[in-house]
Amino acid sequence: MTAADVSGPVLNAQIPGSKSLTNRAVLIAAGARGASRVRAPLVSADTIAFRNALTGCGTRVESSPLSEFWEVTGTGRGPVGQARLWCADAGTAARFLPPYVATGRGTFLVNGSSQLRARPQRPLLEALRCLGADIETSPGNGLPLLVRADGLTGGELTVDSSLSSQYLSGLLMAAPLMEHGLVVRAEALVSSPYVDMTVTLMRRFGARVDVRPDGSLRVEPGGYTATDVVIEPDASTASYVFAAAAVTGRTVTVPGLAAGSPQGDLRFVDVLEKAEARVTVGDTATSVTGTARLRGGFAVHMGDISDTFMTLAAIAPLADAPITIHGIGHARLKESDRIAVVAQNLRACGIETDQGDDWITVHPGEPRPARLACHRDHRIAMAFSVLGLAVPGTITLDDPQCVAKTFPDFHAEMRRLFPAYVYPYAVNETTEEKP
Repeated sequence: MTAADVSGPVLNAQIPGSKSLTNRAVLIAAGARGASRVRAPLVSADTIAFRNALTGCGTRVESSPLSEFWEVTGTGRGPVGQARLWCADAGTAARFLPPYVATGRGTFLVNGSSQLRARPQRPLLEALRCLGADIETSPGNGLPLLVRADGLTGGELTVDSSLSSQYLSGLLMAAPLMEHGLVVRAEALVSSPYVDMTVTLMRRFGARVDVRPDGSLRVEPGGYTATDVVIEPDASTASYVFAAAAVTGRTVTVPGLAAGSPQGDLRFVDVLEKAEARVTVGDTATSVTGTARLRGGFAVHMGDISDTFMTLAAIAPLADAPITIHGIGHARLKESDRIAVVAQNLRACGIETDQGDDWITVHPGEPRPARLACHRDHRIAMAFSVLGLAVPGTITLDDPQCVAKTFPDFHAEMRRLFPAYVYPYAVNETTEEKP
């Protein structure tokens, strides 16, 4: 990243709190002794589903009147009792809750939407069974799953992390509640910055986590201590306003997202800088300024920041040469097959694309009007909304409100920042499943 000066009118974006930090902090606070305050939490469909699941486990979570903070009162141990836990579409809930409830005592049914039930869980369940957990699953080894919890003694294991880093994060966060702690090795780890984020938050709550010479992680038993934590703006969500700045020639600043952030997705601005946007990452904020053109003709590995690859792919047609994104094979197993959906939507706009198992190439072109499929994927909707801003009248979305998963006010904020932004209206919008 460079420290280039920015010029022109500066737009301060109001980006909600990080989903990844919010859900990790709330879960760790639930296992801590005493009351913790999670300040500036993200309030969205995913985090509400996660919070409701924790209250279903018996954790007390109280919100201030305007959700300036959530106060979480933990007991210093895993949950006790019986509960049905509905995760809705929240992948973090589906991967973090089973290890947590397995450290408790009781019977817990974990379930979610059809979209979430299609997402893989096998590596996590295999790891938990190696630790002695009693888990009954559906035939596909995913949700719904029943955990008959009688505590976990802990131990040593290797986790297949090639599909998601969330399996490892879920096990790590439960480890201080295990009788003997945990030594865990990640095999073929993707999205490693999210594991670093997990460890940072665990230590903030008093957990003892060490990286051993062989790269494995040792988590000591002893639980967590209640503390207060401030949730910074979501770096993945900020990628959309940063990309919008790059393609409109404006300057957008996100206060509170700055150097030293534990969120790996802030590195998306490095990619924009490669495309000749000007970037400033300071001590209190990050700014991006668009220049006269969007440069292409490069390849970039985005495996560690794969939640932002769609943002780049959606604006890549506006570049002066092809852009190839690789290292993103695990993105096929997210809310949608993101590589296939991005390619499908770009082709609907008349843009040439090529793809492989873990890569996509987007060629320059003039997008034509099209109605695009979101597949209930919030990041697909937000990424292509940026293309719609850059080329007005180009797109409508079949499910524009799926952005509520992580940024309910996304369309309003885009219109506030960029008056030319047109709400990508669709006649038939999807509805959420209920438990």
